[in-house]
Amino acid sequence: MRPVLIGAGRGSRLEHRTEEVPKTLVHVMGRPMLDWILEALEEAGFTRRDIVFVCGYKADVLRARYPEFTYVENDDWENNNILESLVYAREYLGGGFLSSYTDIVYRGSAVKDAVAAPHDKVLVCDTDWRRRYVRRTKHPESDAEKMRADGERVVEVSRTIQSEDASGEFIGVAKFTADGAKEMLAAYDEAKKVCPTLGDRPFQKAYLIHLWQWMIERGSVFHRVNTPGGYMELDTLEDLSLAETWWQGGS
Repeated sequence: MRPVLIGAGRGSRLEHRTEEVPKTLVHVMGRPMLDWILEALEEAGFTRRDIVFVCGYKADVLRARYPEFTYVENDDWENNNILESLVYAREYLGGGFLSSYTDIVYRGSAVKDAVAAPHDKVLVCDTDWRRRYVRRTKHPESDAEKMRADGERVVEVSRTIQSEDASGEFIGVAKFTADGAKEMLAAYDEAKKVCPTLGDRPFQKAYLIHLWQWMIERGSVFHRVNTPGGYMELDTLEDLSLAETWWQGGS
C-alpha cells in the first residue's frame, strides 16, 4: 500500500500565495502544508520514497524540492478535478492505497487508524468539524464534504447533507485495500461509461465523494474511522489566518 497525494490544482482562492508555488507548498504555522502531511504519514510508517504524488500546476517546483517522490502528472488539471487526478495514478492503486488531499493538515493518528482498520474502504471523519466553521466566512458549512454513518458504516457522503444530520466531515484521507481499490476502479470505469454527470457535476469535474456516493447507492460498503479535530483544510487566505486557532482547539 502506498500513499497517493493528490495535488494537481493551483488553489486560486489562496490568491497571490500560489503565484510561484503549488497550493500544498503554501506555509501554514511556519512550514508548507505538505511537510505537515509528510510528518503525519511518517508517523504511520510511510517514507517519502513510498509516496506517489499526482502533480500538475507548478510541477517543476515540487519535483525540485522532493525528488524522492514518484510523480504522476495530470497534464489536464485545468479541465478536470480530484477524481480524475487520482485515476491518473491508476498503475499504483491496484495493490491498495492511502489517498490524501494536499491542502490539508492532519494528525498521524488519523492515518494510523485508517490503515489499521479491518475494512476495504475507509474514510477518515472529523467528528468535531463544526467548530472550524464558526468564524469561517469564505467557506461555509454547506461546502463541507459531510458524511452520515450508522456506527462505523458510512451511509452517505455528500455536501448536501444538513449539518445537524452529519456524523462528521470527510477530511480528505481514505484507505483502500487491494480489494477495495479493485472495486473502486471498476466502479469508476462503469460510471464513466454511463454517467455524463456525477452528483451535480460533469463527470470530468467530479470529486471523489461523488463516485463514492454513487457506489454506496449501489450497495458498496464503506466504513469510517474518527478523529475529533486534529484536522483542517486551508482553502482561502482567511483559513490561513485561522489555522493556529483551529489546530490548538478541538476535543
